[in-house]
Order: sequence, then C-alpha cells, then structure tokens
Amino acid sequence: MTTAPKPSGIPPMPERNPKALRAAIAEHAPQLLPDFDAHWKRAIADTYDLAPVPAFLARWWTEFALARDPELDKRVLQLEAEAADAADNATAMALLEQAAHLRREAGKAEPGR
Repeated sequence: MTTAPKPSGIPPMPERNPKALRAAIAEHAPQLLPDFDAHWKRAIADTYDLAPVPAFLARWWTEFALARDPELDKRVLQLEAEAADAADNATAMALLEQAAHLRREAGKAEPGR
C-alpha cells in the first residue's frame, strides 16, 4: 500500500516487501516497471527459488528510492556520466564513489519516509 506524496512531492517509501514495492513503482515510477517485472520473473518466478528475494528487494528498493526523487536521480546519473567521461582514473573513481554514496544513502530509506 502506498500513501500520498509528501508535501515535497516525493512519494514515501512503501512497506518493505515485493508486492508493496511493485505497487509503489507502478504508481510513482512506472518507467521502472518493465525491468522490475522482468527481473522478478527471471530471478524468482521462473526459478521458484525465494533465496534471491532479499537481494532483489534491496536492489529495487534503492532503484525506487532514487526514482521517486527526480533531483537525486538526476544527480546520481550526472555523476556516473561524468565518471564515464573523466580524463583519468582517479577522477572517475572519485565521481563513482560519490554516486555510490548517494545510492547507499537512498537505499537506507525507511518505509513511510
């Protein structure tokens, strides 16, 4: 179950389960839905193996946390693009570390926040 977006316009995180996350993605970040569904089918549904569910949920939790905040998502993509165009490895690594930090922080979002 999702709730209304916060006053900032950023929708809150759903309950931490695949069904609630899928509903939130469908409502607030539908561009992610085809990849979410394909990944679920390939990793979980077609294999009848529930062992990958925690990793699946962690990945898509972070993807939704970024997608629900367009400015944050834009910043991460910008850092990654700058890293790809960097003239040297040290600069590229520093940019990727910044992007990774933002991804990790986004992934820490709690349900309802």
